[in-house]
Amino acid sequence: MFASFTFARIPADYEDLRATARRLAKEAVADRPMDVCARSWSGYDAEFSRKLGAAGLLGLTLPKEYGGGGMGPFARFVVVEELLAAGAPVAAHWIADRQSAPLILNFGTEAQRHAYIPAICRGESLFAIGMSEPGSGSDLASVRTRAERRGDGWRLNGQKIWTSGAMHADRMIALVRTSGSAEDRHRGLSQVIVDLHAPGVTVRPIKDLAGDAHFAEVFFDDVALPSDALVGEEGQGWQQVTAELAFERSGPERIYSSVVLLDGWLAHLRSTGRADAATTALVGGMIARLATLRAMSIACTALLEAGESPVVEASIVKDLGTAFEQDLPLAIADNLASHRDEPVSDELRRTLEYVTLVAPSFSLRGGAREILRGIIARGLGLR
Repeated sequence: MFASFTFARIPADYEDLRATARRLAKEAVADRPMDVCARSWSGYDAEFSRKLGAAGLLGLTLPKEYGGGGMGPFARFVVVEELLAAGAPVAAHWIADRQSAPLILNFGTEAQRHAYIPAICRGESLFAIGMSEPGSGSDLASVRTRAERRGDGWRLNGQKIWTSGAMHADRMIALVRTSGSAEDRHRGLSQVIVDLHAPGVTVRPIKDLAGDAHFAEVFFDDVALPSDALVGEEGQGWQQVTAELAFERSGPERIYSSVVLLDGWLAHLRSTGRADAATTALVGGMIARLATLRAMSIACTALLEAGESPVVEASIVKDLGTAFEQDLPLAIADNLASHRDEPVSDELRRTLEYVTLVAPSFSLRGGAREILRGIIARGLGLR
């Protein structure tokens, strides 16, 4: 399995996108302090997302007939890397571009593709994904939210939680049970498209430890869904979600969550002129880990480019990548604390505090560490 992590290079054609993405990202963060840039994943800026769409930087891997770029996974890797490295706000388009549009393309009807994907590529249609529920955590097979056939449509009842961006999104693609019970596990699950402004839908933002409200709980009280709300075939929801998460876990977003803090700390070291042996070794170790993880992520992207589905490889990158993201704030805090006489700017201090508070979530979102290690164990033939 590890032989599939073959060294690969980003094709030069895709690198041409870098200049445009870097310019737009630089403009977006020009007036934002470092601790706000550190909120790149949760940073909501619908106008910025529409600018990305107008520049052709959304829907890069989607067919041109639906408004996409008709390019490969490396194109998206380059753009995402530039946005996250700058700390640009990506929350408005993040789910729709990365997960919802590919899901609709792969499993939706032709009418659904034309109805939703072009607006997603323009940054004008915002989606959330409804997977986690109270009591089910990362065990998605135990979801209890239910859609029942009524006449020529569906009635939806239940609750989702930890739904990123639901308070801003137009629609949600929700994993629900359309037959059987929670004890049936993977069987009887389907995905439906829900208008989050429909009667019976209630969205309540949830504040995290840092005081931000970037996710929400969503309640469905006898919500009427049209017959064409179903994505793909009834009962195929688990297979769809598995493919969706494999795509999500393989990108550069799993190694850059703390990179704004890393850049801020390196700027601090340069300004103070500190270059003792211990600090130099610490910086070298961080950069070596980041470079290795980036090479592994590029190797995964090369597999996607070749039409493969690197589920196990992507799980390894996410597990190791989020561990790196979580180690960074602790190592930087220890380093700063060991130089008590050295002044630290309020901006760097606020950024360190924020990343330290949210870092535990890095190994939860998109699949908990324990779930990923189960996937890896199966890939190694240990389960």
